[in-house]
Amino acid sequence: MKELLEAIVKPLVQYPDEVNVTLTDREDSVLLELRVNPSDMGKVIGRQGRIAKAIRTVMRAASGRDGKKVIVDIVED
Repeated sequence: MKELLEAIVKPLVQYPDEVNVTLTDREDSVLLELRVNPSDMGKVIGRQGRIAKAIRTVMRAASGRDGKKVIVDIVED
């Protein structure tokens, strides 16, 4: 899951080396915290949150087999 999120986000941002994904496995869900360079936040979120919503949709579809809910949290430092 972590690798998939990185593969989706890195081509979108100007500083791909600063993409950091933290995975926290819970009992019924998986939390993925995404951190990017502050100047790349707009590129990851998109207009009216469209790109962020699309990223979450893809991650949810990819996790369908696992039976766990995937939560993608875009964290601003």
